[in-house]
Amino acid sequence: MTSVALFETTDLSTWLSSTFLEIVLLVLGGIILGRAAEYVGRLVTSRIDRDFHDSDALVRSEAAKHRHALTQVLTWVFKIVIYFLVALQVLDLMGLNLAGLAVPASVIGAGLGFGAQRIVQDILAGFFLITERQYGYGDTVRIVVTSGVVAEGTVEDVTLRITRMRSSDGEVLIVPNGQIIKVDNLSKDWARAAIDVPVSTGADINRVNEILHEVGARAFQDRKLSALLLDEPTVMGVESLEMDQVNIRMVARTLPGKQFQVGRALRERIVTALGKEGIGLAAPVATESLKAPAEQAENGE
Repeated sequence: MTSVALFETTDLSTWLSSTFLEIVLLVLGGIILGRAAEYVGRLVTSRIDRDFHDSDALVRSEAAKHRHALTQVLTWVFKIVIYFLVALQVLDLMGLNLAGLAVPASVIGAGLGFGAQRIVQDILAGFFLITERQYGYGDTVRIVVTSGVVAEGTVEDVTLRITRMRSSDGEVLIVPNGQIIKVDNLSKDWARAAIDVPVSTGADINRVNEILHEVGARAFQDRKLSALLLDEPTVMGVESLEMDQVNIRMVARTLPGKQFQVGRALRERIVTALGKEGIGLAAPVATESLKAPAEQAENGE
């Protein structure tokens, strides 16, 4: 009995000093590599952000936003691969025959496959989202998910599985990529500020159009505002007729994501200019219904 106990103690001591130590080193190495991947990813994204802040650009370029999102995705994928390989090595060191586990694993995998469908769907959707450059870091987006719920905010993180956004109220919104059915990118390439000016039916429409043209011309000559405009704001004319008011639309093409700032500045100028001419508004100046929620997202940045 004593010899058997001594043999078992010797085997345990040998296992602890060899196999167990290897397992510990593998796990620690995996953790260190995962942290290193995060560190490198943060360095790259910080460099991209620093290049933007040090430049004279008012908005991020589409290439910079894509590089930022791609770095986040590659970091996430690298960590997953590291942890998966470490798990396989640990199982092998523990004496589990991976080849012998193929049959039961296939049965278990078939059962879990139904539950994993959503994860696979999220990853595939994230892959196409990144390769097609639908949106990237810093974009202001409006996302419709399968349940019909609308999520809106500024993109802070993109992986193959989820998109994380920050709403205008400061809340963090996490949306699985596979649940996205529609994306409205409000800050890609260029944007448009659309302003409807409601005036009473008795107002001189021609004079109102002239005033709006003057407002657009002066805005385009303003140094600060013209830096956000791609061209001079234009008056589209009468947009709609109602019983007691006429809506006249004015539009301006702007830099990506700057349509809200430009819209506010133009509305202030319009109210002042019409007030000097004694022309009152039939209702508060409002942008398109789809633009109002997006403006709240921009205010929260």
